[in-house]
Amino acid sequence: MEWAAREMPVLGMVRDRFSKERPLSGLRVAACLHVTSETANLMLTLKAGGADIALCASNPLSTNDAVAAALTELHGVRTYAIKGEDNETYYSHIQAALDLRPCLTMDDGADLVTTLHRERTDLLEEVRGGTEETTTGVVRLRAMARQGVLRYPIVAVNEADTKHLFDNRYGTGQSTLDGIIRATNVLLAGKTFVVAGYGWCGKGLASRAKGHGANVVVTEVDPVKALEAAMDGFRVMPMQQAAEIGDLFVTVTGDINVIDRPHFERMKDGAILANSGHFNSEVNLRALDEMATDVRQVRPMVQQYRLANGRRLNVLGEGRLINLAAAEGHPAAVMDMSFANQALALEYLARHWSELERRVYDVPAEIDAEVARLKLRSMGVEIDTLTEEQQRYLSSWEEGT
Repeated sequence: MEWAAREMPVLGMVRDRFSKERPLSGLRVAACLHVTSETANLMLTLKAGGADIALCASNPLSTNDAVAAALTELHGVRTYAIKGEDNETYYSHIQAALDLRPCLTMDDGADLVTTLHRERTDLLEEVRGGTEETTTGVVRLRAMARQGVLRYPIVAVNEADTKHLFDNRYGTGQSTLDGIIRATNVLLAGKTFVVAGYGWCGKGLASRAKGHGANVVVTEVDPVKALEAAMDGFRVMPMQQAAEIGDLFVTVTGDINVIDRPHFERMKDGAILANSGHFNSEVNLRALDEMATDVRQVRPMVQQYRLANGRRLNVLGEGRLINLAAAEGHPAAVMDMSFANQALALEYLARHWSELERRVYDVPAEIDAEVARLKLRSMGVEIDTLTEEQQRYLSSWEEGT
């Protein structure tokens, strides 16, 4: 936790201010996040701001047990998380966090929010607002808002430029490869590396795989993103075609069954499959189980599925987030900005919740800009400011050619 803190100067500056101003004093916060050393520093920031916190894991394989123990034993933060917990335990931990009767929620994937809306509706009147960390969760919450069932305002931290431009691109790109390499010890150079999805996570992953010498193929359903991938120099093709040539496949789409039975049937012997999307639904493991004649654990994070014709397909980390299942998640330097956004968005909600509607909001532009300014300051980078003349020009229409 101390090591991570050294790479999180923005959050450190926010913590220093929070400890003086106590903007979250008396507020109960239920957080469902990956329990990592970076998350621990976010929890300590919220505690410095006066919050009473209950934390649970947002993925069964993403917890650092030592961090969970330290938060509980050394810092008095209620933490309900065990690496490798089963589905029943996972949801019992969400229920335990909700027992705090939160005023504010923090989520990564929206499991806490959906559990609250389905099973703990008696608590909803006390909830003032919440934040959401990841693309998958934002998609779910926007669907709830469209259907008119979302009962309190949510700030989509994922939509902040200082989150998705850096966390999703640089964080996911680096940490996904870290997880794959730790799990398999394979050489990426010369391999055909298939990236499913070319959002910010897919862009970062494709770029870094290319940097390792891999031959990168991108699959997409969005014509604009597919065009962007092609102009970035990557081969673009349907997954059905990519399945025949890929050595490694990584899904980063947020959708379901992106790699499915027809693709398994075409893959070469020894193909490696991993996921870096939030849920373990992007690779259809149920179909693969049905197709397999034998499944065995060949390395700690590698399950090998033998098919009837003898081909072997290797699935990493049970199809869950490989960067957290087999590695340590995003580097602290990018989580610095994401979690600064989380802390400041929670402060915003604490002050303005009564003015907000029951829908999903983007992070206020002034918070996004402040996080960027603080990050630049911590890096010793200075930038220009507009002169009065330039500001007038940009706000006028009279001057032309």
